[in-house]
Amino acid sequence: MSNLAFFSFSLNGIDAQKFLQGQVTVNVEALPENSTRYTAICDLKGRIHFGLWLKKQSTESFQIVTTQDQSEEFAKHIRKYGAFSKMKLEDAGIVFPTLVEKSSKFSTTETDINAWQLQAIETGQAWIAQNTEHEFQPQELRLHQREGVHYDKGCYLGQEIIARLWFKAKPKHWLHLVLGQGEVPTPATKLSHDVEVVNSIAVDGGYKALVVGKPVAIEELNLTVLDLPEYLSGDVARPQ
Repeated sequence: MSNLAFFSFSLNGIDAQKFLQGQVTVNVEALPENSTRYTAICDLKGRIHFGLWLKKQSTESFQIVTTQDQSEEFAKHIRKYGAFSKMKLEDAGIVFPTLVEKSSKFSTTETDINAWQLQAIETGQAWIAQNTEHEFQPQELRLHQREGVHYDKGCYLGQEIIARLWFKAKPKHWLHLVLGQGEVPTPATKLSHDVEVVNSIAVDGGYKALVVGKPVAIEELNLTVLDLPEYLSGDVARPQ
């Protein structure tokens, strides 16, 4: 049985949207209502601190879901940075995921977490948990291809570094789906100097994993690279 679990929060108040706009990588103002988008709060080095599923119910009401092991730290972060904002973060409890196209929906109806993990990994829906926080930049996880990063929005935590990478460079490492043999490597395991595990799960005879790595370095390992969905299989660099 998987030890992965998810925790939901509600964020309500007249400053909720303005506050989130200065925190997350997605353009909250442009989010359609009642759709869930995976996005991130980054640290000042431009690496993902918290991964979260964000559902905009209105400009004053949001549902936010994190992995349970990040939930306590996430709540402290929001209450610290939002101390002077007119809004309130409230616990909503444990929720369960269902994969729907490019994202996940959450409800209190229990679902098979192992089945969700396999589906998410096979479709490139990488997620951050406590053991992978501060490890990856959004672009490395192809988060922009999932519409979880917008480069034309205002300032947010880590924005300067994230924007510089997008407009002036290209990541040396990025997300791939692989099939491996043997024991399942845990998230944050470095398979080599240039290949790191994001998410992994056992399958018959081995494991499937989402890894961030250099293509050449992945080729040097005993791994089979599998196809991601078309919208996640293109170049991670900014189109020229």
